[in-house]
Amino acid sequence: MNNFKAGFVNIIGKPNVGKSTLMNGLVGERLSIITSKSQTTRHRIMGILNGEDFQIIYSDTPGIIDAPQYKLQESMNTFVTGSLRDADVILYVIDIFETIEENSAFLEKLKNNPTPALLIINKIDLDKKSELDAMVQLWSELNIFKQIVPISALEKFNLGGLFTTVKELLPIHEPYFETDALTDKPERFFVSEIIREKIFQNYSKEVPYSTEVEVESFKETDDKIFIQAIIYVERDSQKGIIIGKQGSALKKIGIQANKDMEQFLAKSIDLRLFVKVRPQWRSNPRDLKGFGYTE
Repeated sequence: MNNFKAGFVNIIGKPNVGKSTLMNGLVGERLSIITSKSQTTRHRIMGILNGEDFQIIYSDTPGIIDAPQYKLQESMNTFVTGSLRDADVILYVIDIFETIEENSAFLEKLKNNPTPALLIINKIDLDKKSELDAMVQLWSELNIFKQIVPISALEKFNLGGLFTTVKELLPIHEPYFETDALTDKPERFFVSEIIREKIFQNYSKEVPYSTEVEVESFKETDDKIFIQAIIYVERDSQKGIIIGKQGSALKKIGIQANKDMEQFLAKSIDLRLFVKVRPQWRSNPRDLKGFGYTE
């Protein structure tokens, strides 16, 4: 155990740059919501990778929002700020299309942060103009990052190289969690995230962003888990959209979520979904606290 390494590796970046896909790829499990829509990750989600001589606690954070419009988004930004303070290594993720200018505000924070940071250039599989070399040169001139690592999280390209670099930077430390742990979140959390994912996949515009999911009951027997969950929306019109004609839309979400839950929890699932209106919950401090977004 003298040479055992352990530490917190926090994944930070703007919405939709592939942070969740990256963490899922690094951990080897599907822990974070992956959709083509931005701002789907709302909480800070830890994924734990264990080996004979290391424990890496990866942390997927919400996308950085420069101008929050709701208290919910302000709370999401606090998760990002907190992840700067308690990291042993920071992975700052951009995609192949981003510029230094649009990241300038957060780069100032990184410049003044003593934690070693790696710049992860994601989505290089989309680099049709062969601009990667020039991009690496430009970003390296900032002298902020220990190393620049080009990857494709979707194609799992160079994740092995990134792992090796991360492990080298970890401090000597005993494991923080049990060595068979996968995450710090309870099963109920992932149940609610699976339902939220299906909402993002099946509805458009503002509806997914106005919803929150609460697992009201989670009862487990030897061969089945009985789950009752509430989908909260902000307006009656959104409730109608979520439910759909004669309940068809809600039934579709339930079937899709049930399937993923059975795969994730390795048990038969009996899922019951309900929809309720909670006006302006995204701006209500009491609601945000109840949903776990604030202390």
